[in-house]
Amino acid sequence: MNIPFLGNLLDLPAGVTRPTWVVLDVTGTYPERQPTQPLAALLNKADTIEALSAKAEKLAEADWLHGVLVRIHEFAAAPATAHAVREILRRLSEKKRTVAYVPQLTMTSLIVASGAREIAAPESADVLLGGFALETTFMGAFLKKHGIEFENLRIREYKAALTRFSQDHMDDANREQLAAYVSGLEAAWAADLAQGRGVSEAEALAWLGAGLTSAQGAAEAGLIDKVAYEDELIGPGTRPLAAVLDLLMPKKPSDPKAGRVAVVPVVGGIVTGKSKNNPLPLPLLGGPMAGADTVVAALKHAREDRATKAIVVYVNSGGGSALASDLIWREIATSEKPVVVIMGEYAASGGYYLATHADKIVASPYTLTGSIGVVSGKPVTQEFNQRQGFRPERVGRDRALMYSPSRPYTDEERAHIEKGIEEVYGRFISRVAEGRDLSQERVDELGRGRIWSGHDALELGLVDELGDLHRGLELARELADLPADAPTWNATPKKQGPFPEFVEEAAQAAQVGVWPFGRERVLTWLDQDVKVR
Repeated sequence: MNIPFLGNLLDLPAGVTRPTWVVLDVTGTYPERQPTQPLAALLNKADTIEALSAKAEKLAEADWLHGVLVRIHEFAAAPATAHAVREILRRLSEKKRTVAYVPQLTMTSLIVASGAREIAAPESADVLLGGFALETTFMGAFLKKHGIEFENLRIREYKAALTRFSQDHMDDANREQLAAYVSGLEAAWAADLAQGRGVSEAEALAWLGAGLTSAQGAAEAGLIDKVAYEDELIGPGTRPLAAVLDLLMPKKPSDPKAGRVAVVPVVGGIVTGKSKNNPLPLPLLGGPMAGADTVVAALKHAREDRATKAIVVYVNSGGGSALASDLIWREIATSEKPVVVIMGEYAASGGYYLATHADKIVASPYTLTGSIGVVSGKPVTQEFNQRQGFRPERVGRDRALMYSPSRPYTDEERAHIEKGIEEVYGRFISRVAEGRDLSQERVDELGRGRIWSGHDALELGLVDELGDLHRGLELARELADLPADAPTWNATPKKQGPFPEFVEEAAQAAQVGVWPFGRERVLTWLDQDVKVR
């Protein structure tokens, strides 16, 4: 941070040997932890929740520090991450005076700011409190116009993973579930703001319909405490965090003999094989992918590590391969060590499947979860091929080319696939019923592909409590009878292969598929194009 008027530590007022206030910047996207893959870790420049939490803990223990000014600017993370940052600030606020400075009063920045004791904004602050909403573009008519049809076989009416490709509009079931999800997010937002601002949830929710347009109006409504520019909040004893790092006490190392907690991430689409990252922004195929081989190997490493007494699985995934999800589920279900699953922005479909038999499931109130359903299908390019002069020719059994996009399914093939997805759905229902101690009939009512917010999932019994990674680690330590400060480590597969791991990873990143079906007959998958605004 470059604030010229702050000076340096040698310019402190007479009689003051250490800063009385520190400026903490909160900006960016904040992934939960440093990537475990070497190449991703090398390229990652973003601050993490893990690092921010460590900084806040050191500030809380600094006996010379009076308060912390939290500058929340260009905050680009999802609501679930905003809630995790909020909790970091809330814990800091228990020991230090905290003031959040928020130039842009947005839905997510206010979630973060509500963790501070006070909130201030400049007179010129942007006030963007439109509530939560989402928008999905349906491409069915566009694709059909260009000769591409879409086979979409799903269980059941709420399973909307492929509808944006197969339909030209949002159907009633999808609209119903998305409206309920957004409503759940706003209820969670009202709960956070009410708790932080000392008002009722009804009063907090009313701020969204109050038509606030200025910082002054926000102050009069009680949403913020004061209208002030940053220089009005900073005194001569204030310094940026970077200037005081040497003054912060290093954390006392924990006794390694007492045991530790392993953290295993499941981030991105769940696929068979090894984890990889496709940097290309391709629909369904871009971004990180959690490979079952990699995740299972990391879980095995944690189970075999003698010092590890409990395992935390951090899930930020909309699911994917039914096979891969089941393989990860099996490793969690058979663990002799306690396992706690923490849900991030997404833990839906296959991302929920793998969690069902964990000892505890913790979700953010903003998590998109559920989507207990199954989907299969393919694009059909028959008419497109005819228009463009492409002529696929077949030799051998038609069944072997069933997933080829060159023709639609036959009635017999469609019946065959529908039987398969019914079997997977039945297994999914059984996993949830057994793991969550619910009847299969009740799980089917909650399932049918429907998504839920973490706020609603708690009431429905799909998760055990609301919280974040910090709370998940607390639970894991409690289940394993570990001390509260027991260390954590990022579990990865044991080193394998003759090539350096980062070389193997770079090669995997270059492999791009053309469609998630074909190798996978059935997906327990949520189309992750569900972004709230």
